[in-house]
Amino acid sequence: MAKRVLFVCTENACRSQMAEALANHFFRDRVRAFSAGVRPKEVHPLAREVLSELGIETSGLRSKHLDEFSGEEFDLVVTLCDSAAAECPYFPGARRRIHLPFPDPSREGTPEAFRRVRDLILAELRKLFEKEGHYGGT
Repeated sequence: MAKRVLFVCTENACRSQMAEALANHFFRDRVRAFSAGVRPKEVHPLAREVLSELGIETSGLRSKHLDEFSGEEFDLVVTLCDSAAAECPYFPGARRRIHLPFPDPSREGTPEAFRRVRDLILAELRKLFEKEGHYGGT
């Protein structure tokens, strides 16, 4: 059975969207990923662009507020920015929570910045989901 994972960032526009799409694409046999933000904005077009470069379908991506997942259970909640970690120190229904901070590519606003962060996220997801037990722990 696939583990349920929620990626949380402040705006749910870049990092958490990329993490959700990458996890569902590359680890779909092990993970069912979702993403949300504490103050969601529209999905950044460059996030869509750099995901599409890897053959990932992006038409279904949409920004979601964290409240949308209230009452749901997750095997893992991953905060991807310091702001989200501070605003969401605890998520009811999470069996485990970890923090994996990544730089915000929208600050640079270039395709190169988005590719760099996309690749960093994918490398961390590989470490996280390819370890025994999916998360390198219990």
